[in-house]
Amino acid sequence: MSDEKLPIAPRRETARGLLAALGRRRGLCGAAVVTLFAGVGAALLAPWIIGMMVDDIVAGGAALLPFGLALAGSIAAGSVLTWAGRVLLARLGQGSIRDVREQAFRTALAQPSARIERAGTGDLVARLSGDVRAVGQVVEDALPAFLTALFSIVLSLLGMGLMDWRFALAALLVAPIQYFSLRWFLRRSAPVYREHRVVVAERGQRTIEAVRGADTVRALRAEERHLAGIAEASEDAIALEVRATRVRNDFNVFLNGAELVGLAAVLVVGYLLVTGGEVELGAATAAALYFLGLFGPMGSLLYRIDDLQDAGASLARLFGVIGLPTPAERAIRRGSEGEPVGDSTALRGAIDVEGLDFGYRPDRRDLDAISLAIAPGERVAIVGASGAGKTTLARVLAGALPVGGGAVRHDGSAIDQWHPHDLRDAVVMLSQEPHVFAGTVRDDLALFSDADDERMRGVIAQLGADWILRLPDGLDTEIGEAGHPLTPGQAQHLALVRVALSAASVVILDEATAEAGSADSEVLDLASLGAIGDRTGIVIAHRLSQAATADRILVMSDGRVVQSGSHGELVATPGPYAELWAAWTAW
Repeated sequence: MSDEKLPIAPRRETARGLLAALGRRRGLCGAAVVTLFAGVGAALLAPWIIGMMVDDIVAGGAALLPFGLALAGSIAAGSVLTWAGRVLLARLGQGSIRDVREQAFRTALAQPSARIERAGTGDLVARLSGDVRAVGQVVEDALPAFLTALFSIVLSLLGMGLMDWRFALAALLVAPIQYFSLRWFLRRSAPVYREHRVVVAERGQRTIEAVRGADTVRALRAEERHLAGIAEASEDAIALEVRATRVRNDFNVFLNGAELVGLAAVLVVGYLLVTGGEVELGAATAAALYFLGLFGPMGSLLYRIDDLQDAGASLARLFGVIGLPTPAERAIRRGSEGEPVGDSTALRGAIDVEGLDFGYRPDRRDLDAISLAIAPGERVAIVGASGAGKTTLARVLAGALPVGGGAVRHDGSAIDQWHPHDLRDAVVMLSQEPHVFAGTVRDDLALFSDADDERMRGVIAQLGADWILRLPDGLDTEIGEAGHPLTPGQAQHLALVRVALSAASVVILDEATAEAGSADSEVLDLASLGAIGDRTGIVIAHRLSQAATADRILVMSDGRVVQSGSHGELVATPGPYAELWAAWTAW
């Protein structure tokens, strides 16, 4: 298993996904576009009216008042309709982006944890936060401005053409300059934006790793090395931002040159047509106003392409997450005795492993030819030195890591035939770093079960966690990073209560009491037994006192099971376990 980045969706797939999101709001989409178009059209009546006012003034000014009222009406109508169109467009965009964000988040949660770990959580966090924020800002600001500019250009050229086709032709002289300028800009800026997103994700990954392992970093005195890594990524991001700014500045030079050429052409054509008697002065005035009015929209249109391109890069990263394989709909599967596997009423907790192989890298086996059978309700302890493969085996049995070779079966059905949701219902795994979810204690305990207060209180008493009820607000106490602080031992105790409340048939405790101090260890060991209850239990034991009470003990070394038996049998047999026990009791 080598490092594997999260994919980035190609342009066609990104466009298809975006159109699908917009298609779920067809009515709102149509209303937003029509209203915005009408607003721009109403506002662009102003130059035409001003042109007629000029002709009226030349003729004596008899109709200035009606023209003035019409001018005010067009400006007012344009302002109101444009505002309404932007509001509708914002609702459309934000709703669509919300759907994309939720779909990406839902897809990410459906992925095996190993898949996300290989890609790096920093990349995923950057996509679900930074990229979503970037798209949201574009939807709120750049997209309405882009559409307004596009409609303004189209209607302005149409208005100029209605007065005389040569005005429109003169204005279109800038099109080749702008076209080639835009191609030049996109060709140079697109790679910069893509690379910038990758660098930002890398910086996020390094920051997350340093923050998560802050205690270890300080203990190893590696602060400067981690800070240097973050600084290096930041400098790369800054360099890319400077490159992007330089490209944008060069692009603006081309745009200013195009505007100069276009305005000169329209003025020359207007002068020739008026002096030749082919058009009135008012028409030439209106044409000049229309082209002057194009400066802002044209620059906005081309400049907003920069923002839209940036948003496109972010959308491609989000749709790359959405495009990851996700579980199909749950199907009814039947185990060896014909019962529906995945139905919580039929779960027994039987585990069979045959010739299991697994390696994090292709050139190494972290698990090698492991075969074992665990009966329903049996409690098995796994011991061994650090790096022996205990946690890796536990994660494969829980479905968090794929089966490299051989077979793993739960209740007679191969683990890869289980729907991930069913497997998560059937197997619960608790690590040595339990997470305390933000919210009340009740919310935390009810995350994976529908237990009511009475059952929660019963399990709390059963596991000796009465301290929970003595918190300032009992089950209503706010916990998490911003709530009431819990000690490591309390966090583990709370997590064990949560495990006890689940309906899983298999409980895997991966050194789930390792962070407890000596004062808490005995209480937590008893709580772990209570959390398992009469279910199948697999305990990765860091204290041999935990293993001694198990029905069976597996001793691992170099990815293999080298001994198996009860505590009494293994102590009486010369070998690794007897040596470990002798060292443990002597200490």
